[in-house]
Amino acid sequence: MKGLYQNSRHILCRFGFIIACVLSTFQSDGSTLPVPPSIWILSIEAEIDPRMSLYVAKGLKEAETQKATHLIIQMNTFGGALEDAEKIRNLLINAKIPVWVFINKNAASAGALISIACDKIYMAQGSNIGAATVVNGNGEPAPDKYQAYMRSLMRSTAEVSHRNPLIAEGMVGRPLAQDSSTVGHVISYTTAEAISNGFCDAQVSNINDILRLNHLNTINIHRYEPSTSDEVVAFFMNPVLRSLLMLLIIGGIYFELQAPGIGFPLAAAVTGIILYFIPSYLSGLSENWEIVLFFIGVLLLAAELFVIPGFGIAGVSGIVCMFASLVLVSVNNQVFDFTFVAEADLEVLLLMTGVSSCLVFVLFFTLGKQVLQNRYFKKITLQEQQLSIDGYTADTNENLIGRKGTAFTDLRPSGKVIVNGKIYDAYTSGEFIAEKSTVEVKEQSMGALKVRGLKTETEN
Repeated sequence: MKGLYQNSRHILCRFGFIIACVLSTFQSDGSTLPVPPSIWILSIEAEIDPRMSLYVAKGLKEAETQKATHLIIQMNTFGGALEDAEKIRNLLINAKIPVWVFINKNAASAGALISIACDKIYMAQGSNIGAATVVNGNGEPAPDKYQAYMRSLMRSTAEVSHRNPLIAEGMVGRPLAQDSSTVGHVISYTTAEAISNGFCDAQVSNINDILRLNHLNTINIHRYEPSTSDEVVAFFMNPVLRSLLMLLIIGGIYFELQAPGIGFPLAAAVTGIILYFIPSYLSGLSENWEIVLFFIGVLLLAAELFVIPGFGIAGVSGIVCMFASLVLVSVNNQVFDFTFVAEADLEVLLLMTGVSSCLVFVLFFTLGKQVLQNRYFKKITLQEQQLSIDGYTADTNENLIGRKGTAFTDLRPSGKVIVNGKIYDAYTSGEFIAEKSTVEVKEQSMGALKVRGLKTETEN
């Protein structure tokens, strides 16, 4: 029995080995376990801007990483920023997988450039492609240097995708004369016209029609959606929220200067700076130098307050740099070139910045004391007033309210003063008081004196 058992065991092992070898052979040539192809779909159905170019870059990279066989772009756009359209065009030309586009209604301007960069173009009935004239922020034709560059970009893209470069150039429009900057006839095709001129491979109703035309019946379709981090960035790019963050930044810095040592306004300002600048940077809207400009402004303002006497060039320059940075990181300018920024958008942003600044000053002068005395604010700051009437003194047993003295240092807005021959910590309501100026004590609390400057007879 024992011998029979061992013989049976050997036979089963050999049989199993043979089956494993056969299966491995089938798997190696892919004849029995084929891997179904995977197609990724991206949507370009909004304005072409830094966020869109970042979305396409991430989606294409993910599709290539996941070994997708094709990438299909579902498009319906009237165009957008030329710089971002060129970024997307370069990505598609250098893609490692075939890229097709399905135009469902519109591929105008920058959308036409992106479409021509794709390997195949499919269009729904009633769709259009073309009208790629470069326009400024107000919708008017941009200067001819931009048109000339766009024409060459369209020609080179058509050459790479084996389409007629002259037709692609005509979508931008040719000058009416050699010395004229006026854009002439601009080509824009319907679906039928695009097919007859080689700028559309077929008319389809949906993506499933594209798959059937290319005999891709067994297919895995993956629609690329923005990640959670992308959605968070988009949330903080909301104009209303950005105006509140701007208010938080300006207000935090201002209140910190008015009440030195509290710390909470500065923490609020830092939080606002992080939430304002990082989403702009991640979305590709802001450049490094625009963010650095803000911190240069902070350093200039700090130097004015704590190093350089008076309030002059450094302080004003710091404030200008900070406000310029807040504006620049929110508009798609090209190093102070606002040709393609809509005047309305720029005016709204400047108005938003001005209103935020004015609101900070209004809140300080109307609600400043109420905010400092709020019960929630008291939990994180020292609010107790050590008044002389309650037995507290600022290194003296005297009530100094109403007394006059001299600024021992510059007050910007804090510093030191001399009253009755003694030196005290002091601060103002925000005004700058130069060293040796005459001051008057207005309040006496928290071991410091609140003073105001008095004009001398010479100044009068």
